[in-house]
Amino acid sequence: MTTPYSYTTKLASKRVLILGGTSGVGFGVAQAALQFGASVIISSSNPSKITRSLDRLRTGHPTLAAGQTITGTPCDLSNPSTLESNLIALLNFATDSNTAKINHVVFTAGDAINNIPLSEVTPESITRQSTIRFHAAVILAKLLPKYMPLEAESSITFTGGTNTDKPMPGWSVMAAVGSAVEGLTRGLAVDLKPVRVNTVSLGAVVTELFDGFLGGDEKVKEMVLERMRKATLVGEMGRVEDVVEAYLYLMRDRFVTGTVVKTNGGRILA
Repeated sequence: MTTPYSYTTKLASKRVLILGGTSGVGFGVAQAALQFGASVIISSSNPSKITRSLDRLRTGHPTLAAGQTITGTPCDLSNPSTLESNLIALLNFATDSNTAKINHVVFTAGDAINNIPLSEVTPESITRQSTIRFHAAVILAKLLPKYMPLEAESSITFTGGTNTDKPMPGWSVMAAVGSAVEGLTRGLAVDLKPVRVNTVSLGAVVTELFDGFLGGDEKVKEMVLERMRKATLVGEMGRVEDVVEAYLYLMRDRFVTGTVVKTNGGRILA
């Protein structure tokens, strides 16, 4: 039975951990989760970005509900030798030494994509390209049962992209990593049941990261964005405030698991 506001309060009093939560889509998920009454914990590898992002979140949400909190801590996922210990430290921080468990985890973390020509690929380069997006996801899933309620209301949401389904030239390894994440999603939905595990597959989304990729050249940036717009059916780039809805859906619908939700403007069909 529903009650007044029962749809808008599904995240109230929940704890949401967002890896990669200091910028782009991850930061948008943090903003949205706060608006729906959740406490958020953000993480990235850069301490100064965490400080700035926490300031932005607190400025944007000066009044919080009773018990609602905004916190964050660094976690470097790039080094295989320290990956597990760093994730344990993050999870201990996020659960306040297990006094309050995590209800939802959103994984948007990723490093700069450095596609290497197939003729130059090595086992070491494959490991570098997959450590954050895949290896870290596996180890995180291994650790999480200790830190979250084992129930259908709990969820883990990973992030993928359209180059898994429709790779551009030179994207063989990254397409394989994306496929691995989607396969992992289905496997974890079985292994971690009743905790729900899903992935959001994104098309091109306009974030501040584009400035870094394109060196701040506005003319070049607009040319690239226009080409990306034309590669969709809707003639638009994704906006953070739009695609975040997919993450909210996967956190709030306790009947969806093992699923890849696609928000890409129809790029697969274009």
